[in-house]
Amino acid sequence: MVSSALLTPTEGGEDTWRDALGWGLVTYVISRIIVVAGAAAVSAARVAAVAECEFKEFTQCGVRPKSAADGILEALSSWDGQWYISLIRDGYPRSVPAHITYLQSEARAAFFPVFPLLARMFDRILPGGDAAAALVLNLIVGGFLIVALGRLAVDWCGPRVAKRTMMLAALFPGSYVLTFAYSEAIFLLLAVLSMLSWHRHRYITAGLFAAAATASRPNGVALVIAYAIGAILLIRAHRTWRSIITPLVAPLGLIVVQLYIGWRADEPKVWFRVQSEAWGEGFSFGATAIRRVGQFFLHPLSSPSNVITVLSLISLAIGLTALWRARLPAYAATYSLAISLIMLLPETVTARPRFVYSAFPLIVAVVVAWPKRWNHDLWMLLMALCGAALFGLSVLYGLYAVVIP
Repeated sequence: MVSSALLTPTEGGEDTWRDALGWGLVTYVISRIIVVAGAAAVSAARVAAVAECEFKEFTQCGVRPKSAADGILEALSSWDGQWYISLIRDGYPRSVPAHITYLQSEARAAFFPVFPLLARMFDRILPGGDAAAALVLNLIVGGFLIVALGRLAVDWCGPRVAKRTMMLAALFPGSYVLTFAYSEAIFLLLAVLSMLSWHRHRYITAGLFAAAATASRPNGVALVIAYAIGAILLIRAHRTWRSIITPLVAPLGLIVVQLYIGWRADEPKVWFRVQSEAWGEGFSFGATAIRRVGQFFLHPLSSPSNVITVLSLISLAIGLTALWRARLPAYAATYSLAISLIMLLPETVTARPRFVYSAFPLIVAVVVAWPKRWNHDLWMLLMALCGAALFGLSVLYGLYAVVIP
């Protein structure tokens, strides 16, 4: 049902949409090859490091991957991926110790259930294990996301904008999360489908998709804010009272997740405790981002993490400027602002490409605001730069280099 809705042209002609769809899917395939190539480079670097360590006869040299495929799989399931795989295998803990740290397996209670639940279903029907199932799931979901975002761009601005939107969404550096074992792919697909339904005045469907999105990632609360503002504007302008259904239904996913995790661990507020104790999450209200920017200017090349923070903030600034010029629907602008603010609030992790990527209306806005005097060659140069950055970011994340303070 989803696929047929995505592939049906509504504006600009079937041939134009098919052309945009072709470009989008080809670019998506190329972008996934780039990410896998980055993971392969990580695997090769790890093998070389172990070999050098063994040659020098050190006592602790790590373990070589059994094969190239295992090395790539390990790179693509690193970071948060390990916690999601733990949820796939073991589910949520039935109790969480006091003063929990991220070194304890019960810290997996901080992660939301939609992605591991779907990955577990895939694991039952696919060979290769749970990590492979999670990556296959994201590969498929990522493809649907690119198409869905193209359909949303058609509804907002027409098929010509959709073509470049899909290309930029596929190659944007933050899109590495569509191939890693992260939950962003399913969250973004649900969010885009929700906005697509809202734009077509299917408010109950929009609310259900949004509820599933808030059950997949905590920053899905940005959808609740967006639809609350959108409903107020619709009621004031057109007396469209049905629109209030969406912001009322949207937070139900988040509420159910909190109730379930608390019931499972027999501790109602366990998610908040794990976030605070294990992950040190609090609110810096942008101070962490400012500190990292200051560190970057004092010591520009000393920390990949600081470089990524600065580049993410620059990308965000460009996107927000384009959003102001593009005049996208109010709910899309509100969502972008809300999820950007949520990105900057935490005390630990701050601006990152995958969080900027979550503000997907900014991608459409950049395409709309792209100056007409800039020719096709400049656009392709941008695509090449994004592809190079996507490769580099995949390598940095796979090598854990982004944790350097």
